[in-house]
Amino acid sequence: MALGALPDYPWDLMAPYRERAEAHEGGLADLSIGSPVDPTPDVVREALARATDAHAYPQTTGTPALREAIVAWFTRRRAVTGLDAASVLPTIGSKELVALLPFMLGVGEGDVVVHPRAAYPTYEMGALFAGARAFASDVPAEWPAATKLVWLNSPGNPDGRVLSVDELRAARSRALELGAVIVSDECYAELGWDGRWTDEPVPSLLDPRVTGGDTHHTLAIYSLSKQSNMAGYRAAFIAGCRESIARLTNVRKHAGLMLPAPLQAAMVTALGDDEHVRQQKGRYRERRDILRPALEAAGFRIDRSEGGLYLWATEGRDAWDSIGRLAELGILAGPGHFYGVHYPEHVRLSLTASDERISAAAMRLLAASGH
Repeated sequence: MALGALPDYPWDLMAPYRERAEAHEGGLADLSIGSPVDPTPDVVREALARATDAHAYPQTTGTPALREAIVAWFTRRRAVTGLDAASVLPTIGSKELVALLPFMLGVGEGDVVVHPRAAYPTYEMGALFAGARAFASDVPAEWPAATKLVWLNSPGNPDGRVLSVDELRAARSRALELGAVIVSDECYAELGWDGRWTDEPVPSLLDPRVTGGDTHHTLAIYSLSKQSNMAGYRAAFIAGCRESIARLTNVRKHAGLMLPAPLQAAMVTALGDDEHVRQQKGRYRERRDILRPALEAAGFRIDRSEGGLYLWATEGRDAWDSIGRLAELGILAGPGHFYGVHYPEHVRLSLTASDERISAAAMRLLAASGH
């Protein structure tokens, strides 16, 4: 099946709101895109510099050191045991993986790809690229018999929803019942905030409490973009079912999809250093603690948002109206319309702006609310 016409890139619709926000006398506070602004840690940059003599082709599977680092990271940070070199694979960022995964797994015409109701749009695009049908649902009992791939996202983008072990187990059980591969996008897993996730680690789909030690048709994705400010490095990986990893590896070898060798070396260092991750989470926590009460004072209700890099907010009217109101204050956010049809009154605000820009946004919100 040939790839048909694609929808316009949604963020192009933000141009007039950006122009309005940039005209604010205090300058633009851009909270729309989750692109890190903080420096890449020195230890990572130094590792990259040491590895720049990269005269040979890199391995699609990653170096033995990188595979070992990924396995060790899952054990140490995610309580996931039982992985080995054959059950992990580095990728060129996570977005290309999300977009290409249905195709690489053989999903096609007549098949269904399930994704969350509030969803990163690339899940739907991946289904479209493969000629499959996307189906938005958070209720496993609703998933149709034709389902061949299920996406989970915890903590979620845009809504910050965190799935418990019981919820992960129920989703996986239904997927396996349908004969589908289930994949959890866990790129924000180090950023748990509210309720039990204040102290308890966000669980992985690969957690033995979920899988019982059997990872058949079960995969998890992670990225170093957020935890290590390595978005520009395009450093990510997928782990879990050995059969699925072997298929993905073979496809990627044929397609020449391989992570540059210096970046693989930088990933090894980033995965082995927990201190910079702790520091970065502290920065995001401080920004969140400033922005959230200011939004609430300005009349927004914060929904979910117990984990992840965003605040999922509503003031009970169409998101474009809220985007316009925020733009008048020099604040740029993302409308819920970009994340499916189910949340037309929500906006997403990112914590990735600088401390100064987060504080400026909060002050404007407070001033507008009379505080």
